[in-house]
Amino acid sequence: MERTEILVSGGGIAGLIAAAAFGSAGHQVTCVDPAPPITDEAAEGSDLRSTAFLHPSIAVLSAAGLWERLAPHATPLQVMRIIDAGGKMSQARLTRDFDAAEISDQPFGWNLPNWLLKREISARLATLQNVRFLPGTGTAGLIARENEALVTLTDGKRLRADLVIGADGRNSPVRQALGIGTRTLRYGQKALAFAVTHDRPHDNISTEIHRSGGPFTLVPLPDRDGKPSSAVVWMERGPETARLRALPPEEFSAELNRRSAGVLGHLTQATRLTEWPIISQIADNFTGPRTALIAEAAHVVPPIGAQGLNMSVADLAALIELSSGSPGSRASLDAYNRRRRPEALARLIGIDALNRTSMISARPLRDLRAAALGSLYAVAPVRRVLMRAGLGVS
Repeated sequence: MERTEILVSGGGIAGLIAAAAFGSAGHQVTCVDPAPPITDEAAEGSDLRSTAFLHPSIAVLSAAGLWERLAPHATPLQVMRIIDAGGKMSQARLTRDFDAAEISDQPFGWNLPNWLLKREISARLATLQNVRFLPGTGTAGLIARENEALVTLTDGKRLRADLVIGADGRNSPVRQALGIGTRTLRYGQKALAFAVTHDRPHDNISTEIHRSGGPFTLVPLPDRDGKPSSAVVWMERGPETARLRALPPEEFSAELNRRSAGVLGHLTQATRLTEWPIISQIADNFTGPRTALIAEAAHVVPPIGAQGLNMSVADLAALIELSSGSPGSRASLDAYNRRRRPEALARLIGIDALNRTSMISARPLRDLRAAALGSLYAVAPVRRVLMRAGLGVS
């Protein structure tokens, strides 16, 4: 039976960052995932979503030796713009800008395509001699004891670990092996994720357009073929998403530009469509003996306000801090659960409320939503508190 200090179960973005972070901190790490990461945008199955790393996450990426690799590809997000287009016609009737300059000399964050993140983080892991990345191998079994965790891999190998990090998604095998339940909220929504080019520059402004069905979000990307480009996350109820996907290209383009309210001029689809189900979910406990859950194994939220992966990085930051000197100890894991689960639950409740508000279809309620946005924005201290809360800082 082989031994590793830390086993990371899951080679998505959060799991890869965890392996790089613990490896850069000097720990012996093994990272496994049944599916090798797809690191080419054009490859079948590539993740065409993007991730906006908010400012507090950059310190974790820097300590993991990742930010120097990622920064040249990142697009800064200086302004978070919210547009209400809930009137009779799909056009902007209320625009409010939340500018990072009000609270910091740094942007809110930086946006990167997910497929590129997997490419660059995998390359970083290859430089760390104390990290083994085993793509194509998953976690088949886990026996968690007080003094160690025994892990069986899908290739039949068995490992002993001081700490197992479950970063293996919303249907986490690690969480299931521990018998930890979840609370799940379903919205009947799905999200279309793809990239577009557009006529007008985005000026480093991330834009959420609210009408009904869910937010339509445009997040800045580097120019594509000499044209301004953005990542789109288009949330709608499931039947509407299915209707949109079935449209001929010309009709889909017309719907796309109608929903965008023309805020960046004409949008042109630049990549294929990918689809993701929208839920909120939280584990009943974030730890078990010698085991910690992070990212979607612990919590899932709708893609609003760039919260999802930044919550995952916050999980990791707390786990690294509390594991110093004693990875997997009962004291460190109890402290991790006390710190992270209440914070994740509070954010889930807030994002759930925002998503349900964005789904409103009745015109009077959409009018009320616009009035509430205008009132909150008008009070400068409240506006700054909301911005700091979104970043996860006091």
